[in-house]
Amino acid sequence: MINYIGSNAELKVSEKQRLLETEGLKERGMALVEHLVQEVQLLEIKNDIQSKVKMDIDQQQREYFLHQQIKTIQDELGASPIEQEVKDMEAAAEKKKWHAEVSDVFKKELEKLRRLNPASGEYSVQHNYLQTMLDLPWNEYTKDNFELARARKILDRDHYGLDNVKERILEHLAVLKLKGDLKSPILCLYGPPGVGKTSLGKSVAEALGRQYVRVSLGGVHDEAEIRGHRKTYIGAMPGRIIQSVKKAGSANPVFILDEIDKIGNSFHGDPASALLEVLDPEQNSTFHDNYLEVDFDLSKVMFVATANTLSSISAPLLDRMELIDVTGYILEEKQEIARRHLVPRQLEMHGIPKGTITLSKSVLAYLIESYTRESGVRQLDKVLARLFRKVALKIASSEKVKKNVSMADIREYLGVERFSKDTWEKESFVGVVTGLAWTAVGGEILFVESSISKGKGNLTLTGNLGDVMKESAVLALEYLKSHVDKLGLDAAVLEENNFHVHVPEGAIPKDGPSAGITMVTSIASILSGRKVKPRLAMTGEITLRGKVLPVGGIKEKILAAKRAGIQDIILSRENRKDVDEIKPIYLEGLNFHFVETILDVLDLALEA
Repeated sequence: MINYIGSNAELKVSEKQRLLETEGLKERGMALVEHLVQEVQLLEIKNDIQSKVKMDIDQQQREYFLHQQIKTIQDELGASPIEQEVKDMEAAAEKKKWHAEVSDVFKKELEKLRRLNPASGEYSVQHNYLQTMLDLPWNEYTKDNFELARARKILDRDHYGLDNVKERILEHLAVLKLKGDLKSPILCLYGPPGVGKTSLGKSVAEALGRQYVRVSLGGVHDEAEIRGHRKTYIGAMPGRIIQSVKKAGSANPVFILDEIDKIGNSFHGDPASALLEVLDPEQNSTFHDNYLEVDFDLSKVMFVATANTLSSISAPLLDRMELIDVTGYILEEKQEIARRHLVPRQLEMHGIPKGTITLSKSVLAYLIESYTRESGVRQLDKVLARLFRKVALKIASSEKVKKNVSMADIREYLGVERFSKDTWEKESFVGVVTGLAWTAVGGEILFVESSISKGKGNLTLTGNLGDVMKESAVLALEYLKSHVDKLGLDAAVLEENNFHVHVPEGAIPKDGPSAGITMVTSIASILSGRKVKPRLAMTGEITLRGKVLPVGGIKEKILAAKRAGIQDIILSRENRKDVDEIKPIYLEGLNFHFVETILDVLDLALEA
């Protein structure tokens, strides 16, 4: 039996040989049993594996059978939702006006979606990508309204002043009307806060008949905010530019890039540099967003950037934009803005019926000058809101409210005046000259005072002056020392006395070259003992040769002089062009004297 089983068992030849060589029947039998036990164990493992495989196959067959049943039921009721969704995407793609290369990319990605299991995470990523492509307005444009009279009317209705900006928009519209196709300009409106730079964008969009979108760039420090993330990342999405165009629903909206001077910078990249492609008319026709991976045409978008200052904007970015200076408003313009826009809006916001109270021009002027000091009208809007809250309280308390608000009523409602108006001083002194200065909140007058005392010809400067202003004072004294003969001054007086030049309001920093002629006149006045003519002010830079150079901020300075009761203004001859740009109504009652040299200034300014 042992030999029979050994010869017929599934043993290797070497193992059978070993059994034959084993002497003794008992030992051979035990060796055979060991082999048989191993065979049994192997057979058990094989059976286990086979039974498990059979179970898995049965489960897969069962699932396949169930899926086929579901599919058959869905086919009876209607197509499968996932298949239907893919078909809907295909149908939507047929209606899109995109280019052939975009269409090819879409079809390729759609085929990839078809092959994916709907339960996988990649399916939703692919689905979102295709949906974004479908939602974008490829070559879809709103029709521009070329009625120039209507556009001018809308711009004038919403904003008082800002003539340069309005003119530029109308020019663009006129060229677009004649040519039919034009790369949109990239405008940058820069100026102080509250002058209406951002709100102008809405008016421009309405005037052109385009969609309006706005992106605030203040504090944006990640390049992906502009260009988007690659779609392989979890939670990837397009950049703000593409998202905003998608929201607009057309590829030619008016796009406001608000606070472009406040873009951040960090290890995530430099968003200002990413904007270089967006804001270049030669490049933005093929704008590349990392998420889309397909070029998008932004050349028909009208970008309008706004900024408070240009100093923090990089030079390459500035070079790509057309800069328009939105200067602050003058008193007369603020009165009109308050009368036309702010007062009616605040009355409506506070539930006060029209005609309940009225503010005359003189009361508005008092309100503007005594309770605000700004270039824009944001603070004025807040002050009017405070005023109407007090009025609303009286009306709600059934108290009587005066229809015509007086200055005394303003003081009662708003408290004491916050700011005092600078005026020309009637009492003139030797060595005191009125100058004109430009500040971020508009033009102001300033006084330059000089005194003389025994010493060795030293010059002392006070009044929180900057380096440029200090240099102007040194220049003024050196010029007088080197031209004593022409001016009829005593050289000994210059050598034996110290000079002190002071500019009042010492807590306020002052700088710039425009007080040059004011300082020369002040020191010349104290040396000659001649007073400065009444109601006269001046501004201009000086050189060591005695030339008077032009300065900026002329509009604001002239209006400050007019408010202060000045009648005569001395300016550099080269500033005549700035005066010619100002509306004649603002120049009434002012006499301008244009000079080339310091000698001309002293002849005009000092009394005989």
